Amino acid sequence: MAFVAFLKATVLGCAGSATLLGALALGGAAQSQDAKVIPIAAGWWLIAAMAGIFIGRKNDASPAVARLLSDAPTTPSLPDARPARMLLNRLWPLLLATLGAGAFAFIAPQIPAMAAGFPVIWSLAWRRQEKAVQAIEERDGVRFFLEKTSPFKPIKLVRTPWFRAG
Repeated sequence: MAFVAFLKATVLGCAGSATLLGALALGGAAQSQDAKVIPIAAGWWLIAAMAGIFIGRKNDASPAVARLLSDAPTTPSLPDARPARMLLNRLWPLLLATLGAGAFAFIAPQIPAMAAGFPVIWSLAWRRQEKAVQAIEERDGVRFFLEKTSPFKPIKLVRTPWFRAG
């Protein structure tokens, strides 16, 4: 799977997780008729959004992404392309956290309400990484792909030759 596509999917997955958790929290708070949950959650979501925007304000690749790109070995062939499996392999903690927090929506709506802020931060902080990696790929005439690794080990990339932009 192309690293740029993975970054895009990660940002969209985090935004979707935050949306789902927020909706579940709203539904749970409405059912329990707890008037305090939503205003407090909305304040937290606003703080989370501001934090994510602040963290992701630069157009450069983050140090972690830059390190991944620089450590990627060059290979002449494309790695195994199974995007759904790769996404599940890498984003299982997001799925588990979303399901875990969402399970409490109608018992304790505060849990998904607070949990929704964290994927908001993540999605806004990483929203520009895809463009930064794409610019590096175009500049260097390469493409970066995720290498198949264990779900419990760090991500590894491989670099493949590609066409230069100009």
